[in-house]
Parts: sequence; structure tokens; C-alpha cells
Amino acid sequence: MATIDDFGKLDVRVGKIVAVEDFPEARKPAYKLRIDFGGEVGEKRSCAQLVKNYSKDDLQDKLVLGVVNLPPLTVGPAVSEVLVLGVPDVAGECVLVEPGKNVSVGAKLY
Repeated sequence: MATIDDFGKLDVRVGKIVAVEDFPEARKPAYKLRIDFGGEVGEKRSCAQLVKNYSKDDLQDKLVLGVVNLPPLTVGPAVSEVLVLGVPDVAGECVLVEPGKNVSVGAKLY
């Protein structure tokens, strides 16, 4: 079982998606994202299987939550530097976890 100290090791921040590209090399349909997490963290790259629920236009400038202090993960020819948080819809496809209000880019989950 995870402890509150374990949870505290995760750095979950609000980021703004600043670029979305197709990722045709991925095994499952996915996008390559560039996400701005503000001055302290900066811009990070991520790969996410969001094609079923979001168009590229839907994602542009969207605020999302991401874990920014995990080690980079190689996904085919791309590197994912941040884990964007999502939950499955009734079909098992990813729905992003988004702040419900206007919050600052870089704000840390507590």
C-alpha cells in the first residue's frame, strides 16, 4: 500500500498543451504532445493515446495534469518525459484529467 510520503514524491503539475503532432509510428493511435509546465519545470514532451476522444484542435491550449518527475520513457522513436493523467471512459479510451477552473500553468497538485 502506498503511503502519503510515497504520494508526496510525485510532482504533479498543471501544464498547457502547446503543440500536438500525429504519431504514426506508434503501435496504437497516439499523439506526440509538447506541454508547457511553466518557469520552474519548463516544456516537456509526452506521447499519449488520445486519438479516440480528442482531435488535435481539441488538445491545443488545453490545461492538463501531468507527473513531471518520472524518468523519460522511450516510445518507439519518441521520448516521453511526462505522464499525462487520464482515466478510461466506458469504452476504455483515455479521457484527460483537467482542472475544472482557470488555474496557473505550473501549479502543483497538493
